[in-house]
Amino acid sequence: MSTLLAISSIYVFIVMGFVAKKVFKDEVDERTLILVSIYFLQPILTFWGLTRAPIDFNIIYTPFLYFIIVTVTLIILWIVSIFIFDDSKDKSIFIASSLIGNTGNLAIPLGIALFGESSIPYTSIINIANIFFIYTIGIYFYAKSSYSLKESFYSIIKIPILWFAFLALAFNYLQIPINEQFNRILEMGAYSTIVIQLMIFGMYLSKTTVKTLDLKLNILVSFTKLIFLPIVGIFILYFSNLPYDIAQILVLSLAVPLAVNNVNIASLYKCKPLEVTNIVFLSSLVFLVLIYFDLKLLEYIYDIQIEL
Repeated sequence: MSTLLAISSIYVFIVMGFVAKKVFKDEVDERTLILVSIYFLQPILTFWGLTRAPIDFNIIYTPFLYFIIVTVTLIILWIVSIFIFDDSKDKSIFIASSLIGNTGNLAIPLGIALFGESSIPYTSIINIANIFFIYTIGIYFYAKSSYSLKESFYSIIKIPILWFAFLALAFNYLQIPINEQFNRILEMGAYSTIVIQLMIFGMYLSKTTVKTLDLKLNILVSFTKLIFLPIVGIFILYFSNLPYDIAQILVLSLAVPLAVNNVNIASLYKCKPLEVTNIVFLSSLVFLVLIYFDLKLLEYIYDIQIEL
């Protein structure tokens, strides 16, 4: 019941964005909201999130494993994409979107619903790792389909969220105090970011039609994100010493559907944002069924490990 409530509360804002775009049409410009979100609100969310609690270096192993799993999968997808796709934008979408999950807006509340508040430090630090991946490797692949190699790397530097993340880590490490009133302002900006992100997705969703649906790309990305990536994660976790309860949280973070940030970045760099929206929507529906089997497979693998 709590899981359904967590998911339904998230989808309320998606529906609001959908209705707003349908009713007001061209009066609502989603690209403006994307620019405001990426260049202003998301840096606030990142700074606030990274300064909320002291960094516990005992949990650094979890995002380290996350990076290993994502990197291994990235290499496999890059090789496979050469034989599957001819269009450079389709290749970029396949590689980037298959690895960028909704670790913030979905994994954190679902982690609380499924595993309790003890999951928050792990889902939060995995989300930080995912943010770094989105605004480095993710932006590189989305941008390179329309820009040169030099311009793609320059686009990474221009995104302010990375600089705010480094600033927040410095504040946290040096234990620089943040005024309570200023922290409240940051908190307002952080929650506003999540709401706007979900509404942007709803606005793009209102423009999707069957005509814009690339069935091949949708199926391949959804399969990779929801099945292949978690299985790679479970395989690597089998050889790690990560406790089972934390491994469950990591698999949840790997198995969540595509992040709305995929739509933001695809739109920003003109890399088929409507098609990316279709993929996000499809993966969000299929996720509700597959997450149960992902966690059951992990339980089975850990049982084998214990027996051995």
